[in-house]
Amino acid sequence: MAEAMGLRERKKLQTEMRIYRVAVDLFAERGFDEVSVQQIADAAEVSKMTVFNYFGTKEELVFKPMVEHFSDAARAVRERMPGESAVGAVRRQFLAMVERRDPSIGLHGDPFARRIRAVIMATPVLRERAYVESEKGARELADLLTEETGDPTLALIAAATLATARSALVEEHHRRIDAGESVGEVAADAVERARRAFDLVEKGLKDYAVRA
Repeated sequence: MAEAMGLRERKKLQTEMRIYRVAVDLFAERGFDEVSVQQIADAAEVSKMTVFNYFGTKEELVFKPMVEHFSDAARAVRERMPGESAVGAVRRQFLAMVERRDPSIGLHGDPFARRIRAVIMATPVLRERAYVESEKGARELADLLTEETGDPTLALIAAATLATARSALVEEHHRRIDAGESVGEVAADAVERARRAFDLVEKGLKDYAVRA
């Protein structure tokens, strides 16, 4: 991607990533509430205005790079193949992410990435933001299924079920790695665990929202 960018775009991306990494490191060291945007700007050697040009709020200094992943389940359903159910699409996407050890589902050992999670878990306002973003993702999926099926109640139930199953699997990855297991150990049985989870969901949803 960097090769396809011009010099200006590469410099902007480098600046954004420097601000992001500096902010997360400061939050981890001092606490989210104890760090000001001005302190982040000073540490990143940019102006406060530059920080806000890249990140509209202080919370976005944590969430901006990950927000798109709250829509992963909706994306899977939106792009599913003919004859594929909603649960089938979400399962297929999740299994592919397990296979490549996608950081967005917790299968990574990178200290910086785990530092981000630690900051979120230690900060009530960030935990609330994570909950809100998760709910928005589930609502996006529910709205999509409502458009296809015409039944908003069943769409909401299906979306909530799929989102909960997916979140539980991701949380399990984090919990085990936080407890000291290696990424390899967790990934070794993650595919089978995910299959069992989505099979359980499918028993109640297997004939729901099959694309014509």
